[in-house]
Amino acid sequence: MVFCKINGVGNDFIIVNNIKERIHEEKFSSLARKLCERHLSIGADGLIFIEQASDTKADFRMLTINADGSEAQTCGNGIRCAARFAWEEKLAGDHMKIQATAGYTEAERLSKREYKIKLQNITTFKRESRITVNGREYSYTYVEVGNPGVPHIVVPVKGLKNANRETLLLDGQSLRYHGDFPKGANVNFCEAIDDNTVELLTYERGVQAFTYACGTGSASAAMVFQLQNIIKSGVITFKVPGGLLKVELVKKTGGSIGIDDVGDTDIYLIGDTNIVCKGDALDEDFVF
Repeated sequence: MVFCKINGVGNDFIIVNNIKERIHEEKFSSLARKLCERHLSIGADGLIFIEQASDTKADFRMLTINADGSEAQTCGNGIRCAARFAWEEKLAGDHMKIQATAGYTEAERLSKREYKIKLQNITTFKRESRITVNGREYSYTYVEVGNPGVPHIVVPVKGLKNANRETLLLDGQSLRYHGDFPKGANVNFCEAIDDNTVELLTYERGVQAFTYACGTGSASAAMVFQLQNIIKSGVITFKVPGGLLKVELVKKTGGSIGIDDVGDTDIYLIGDTNIVCKGDALDEDFVF
């Protein structure tokens, strides 16, 4: 099976042109669990299959399978990496439309490595609440991106950069599986460090660990901080373990963004991509 490994600010994916490979969908889950295991195989946060779009609206369809074998309805950095792959493979031009489970999205090649995508809209936004795990209380805002919605909680943490990672890892896991979130949740620990910069650390559902970056998590946090008037800029820079991501929020009808405008706001994700390697997966423990 021919593959390409690409990371978007450290969020890494194995990408397969399934228009050529024709791997049956029944194998996607077990293949992801096998190939994404970092010690026994190639290793990645997820496995992306590029397929023919089901209609003429899109240049191609992408299906993202998390490292644990579950499907990700949408994935911001995965979309950016898929866009890079599609351009390199001549499946699309500098501007492209992509079909994902959570809806259509648009992508633009800004330079050799930098790609900008328009994410699906936020479809659910619940005001700030409080929750206690492992004896520690947190405030959080619940957000879903796309339809079906990808669930996120945005959790402010004062002094995030120097916070104890083992404690955050334990609490991230507890929050991800908390009964208040029927779908589970991606947990975004974050802190605004100036008027347009946010520190972000995401415990991702489907990876069951901290990842180097999370696009939809960054978008969710951007909306929360914008509505709380903590961020003063329409373009927000996120410092994530893998580098820098930018999120741009644009109200479709113009003007400032209020709580009633969440679903009426375009969200753009901008960042670097890096082609790590290309090759032929020859894992002897798996029949392709």
